[in-house]
Amino acid sequence: MSRKKVLGRGIHALLPEGMEKKEKFFIIGIEKLRPNKSQPRKSINQEKLDSLANSIREKGVLQPLLVRPAENGYEIVAGERRWLAAQKAGLKEIPVMVQEFGQQESLEAALIENLQREDLNPIEEALAYVELMKQWRLTQETLATRLGRNRSTIANTVRLLQLSPKVQQLVSRAELSAGHARALLTLTNFQQQEELAEEIVKKGLSVREVERRVKSVPSKPKQKRSEDDPYVQDIQNRLERALGTKVKVLLKGKRGAIKISFFDLEELDGIIRRLCA
Repeated sequence: MSRKKVLGRGIHALLPEGMEKKEKFFIIGIEKLRPNKSQPRKSINQEKLDSLANSIREKGVLQPLLVRPAENGYEIVAGERRWLAAQKAGLKEIPVMVQEFGQQESLEAALIENLQREDLNPIEEALAYVELMKQWRLTQETLATRLGRNRSTIANTVRLLQLSPKVQQLVSRAELSAGHARALLTLTNFQQQEELAEEIVKKGLSVREVERRVKSVPSKPKQKRSEDDPYVQDIQNRLERALGTKVKVLLKGKRGAIKISFFDLEELDGIIRRLCA
């Protein structure tokens, strides 16, 4: 049986009767595809990719890639692992389904696919959430609704970005679990986080053991929050949406200020009306 027939049969099995006849579903040269610049997954497990390549070599690509039109070809919205594995398997053609996605929809679709397949590590997931909120001025509530997730899930995942960069790397490499990482958030000092993280890796401490350990660690001064802190960004986004203008949250230790910009007296009147409503 030829590889092309295998691919065709895979599409036919997945799509409703007659759907494969539409122009949006077809097989194209693998070189006409390019990866999604907004792909939330930053690393790929090579062992799993090799396993997928072996499966594709044997049975073909049974699920079309989701793509959108791009210059001189198509950009992958969902299915980059299948595309990479198909190349490793030596395929020259691959099934695709074309959809007209905007940039935001493309990022959302890529994020949802990775979440459903559990392909993202917790840090990649957090960064993807922040990217969506920052680019499109979404609140955590709005993002949760669009992705079909609980707001608390979004909030707890984004909080992981408050860990030190070194600890975030350990989480990305799966040397620390998300549970360990959340327990370490109780420590607001990066040095303390990193010291306990190293101990977790060396001794294989459980999450419960880490939770007990952090309670006995003497507190040290908290690192200054950066302007890119996801919580600060979320607050700014919510205020900007509510007031209809640019807002800046300024922090200095536990104190701070909110800077509200306006460009003429008419806009100032509108801001005042919203604040006093």
